[in-house]
Amino acid sequence: MTTVVPTSEEDPALAVVRFTAELSWADAGPEVAEGQVNRLCLEAQECMIQNRWLDLASLMLTSADVIFSKASEKDLECAYTVICNLVNKPESLDQVHEMAELIVTKVTQQPNDKPVLRLKILFNLYNLLKNPYSQFFVYMKALNLAVSGKVTEYIVPSFKKMDNFLREWNLGVKDQRDLFLTVANILKDSKSSAKDSFNFLVKYLETFSGGDALTVAEAKEEAVHAVIEFVKAPDMFQGDLLDMPAIAQLEKDTKYALVYQLLKIFLTQRLEAYLDFHSSNSNFLESYGLVHEDCVAKMRLISLVDLGNSGSGQIPYSLIKDTLQIEENEVEPWVVKAITAKLIDCRIDQINQVVLVSRCTERVFGVHEWESLRSKLATWRGNIANVISTIQANKITEDATQAVQGVTIR
Repeated sequence: MTTVVPTSEEDPALAVVRFTAELSWADAGPEVAEGQVNRLCLEAQECMIQNRWLDLASLMLTSADVIFSKASEKDLECAYTVICNLVNKPESLDQVHEMAELIVTKVTQQPNDKPVLRLKILFNLYNLLKNPYSQFFVYMKALNLAVSGKVTEYIVPSFKKMDNFLREWNLGVKDQRDLFLTVANILKDSKSSAKDSFNFLVKYLETFSGGDALTVAEAKEEAVHAVIEFVKAPDMFQGDLLDMPAIAQLEKDTKYALVYQLLKIFLTQRLEAYLDFHSSNSNFLESYGLVHEDCVAKMRLISLVDLGNSGSGQIPYSLIKDTLQIEENEVEPWVVKAITAKLIDCRIDQINQVVLVSRCTERVFGVHEWESLRSKLATWRGNIANVISTIQANKITEDATQAVQGVTIR
């Protein structure tokens, strides 16, 4: 954040008014310019004396906007730093927010002219604000400016702090939706991590849980996009998507029922089900840019994980070969791919032609999986309690034995 360091007796705000006025009227000639500069400085002084900080900000912004294409970026940054610091003057948070709106409106009017500098000004303003709602307002305008000015690479790093932002801002549902969807689109368009974009899109869809059908219907297009992105992604295999209201509505939708059916295959079924779906809906898959070979590869990994979860911990080579519809010499390479993707932990027993599974990723982690985990934890807790009881009992017996031996020796 830029800090204002006064270097003369003149107030920084008056210095900025004088500087911008002189540059604005420079082409009008000395006589005209001097009169206009004096007029603007007197007007600024009156605003300061009367604590009319919003009027002062408006006056300064008007001049600063005129010289935006003339002044150097360093001078502009200094001028706008002084202007932004005016938000510390009003005592009312409503007046502060009104001033922030005024500054943001001027700064974002021409997003393609020095967009990085404009973004820097907005970040400076954000850091000066105390009111969470005003901070959120400025941040959203910064997001939109970054998109319009094609400088999203400067805003993306801030997404790592999103959890902290959300705690500070305490947003309502509507603002959350605007934020999550905007961030998801920025990440998608900036070719950033597809998984990060998908995660924010899911956060957006989650805000529709518990809403009425009309409200949930607003998210239909984004729900379809989330499903297609999940199916396309070569590194996403798990998701609690089926029960989300925004996605569940697709099941009975005449236009998007096939989208829901495809998601259900990728989350709950095996390769054979996908191949049957493809044979009847190849044009549908192509219309969404889904490559059949990529889908087959993903479903083979998913099917292998499913075998590990549903078996006794041992998967015969022959079962893998039949389920994945591959040649016998391809079994081990596919197992290695699943291990590399961290979908499965196992040992390959080449002599007995089996895969010994110790852990598999759950494809869906819903209510059933939570209940199963609770049961396992309860069992482990009971086993540990039994071990502790046994150790304590043995210690008591040992202490008693030692005590008897001590009496006998004496």
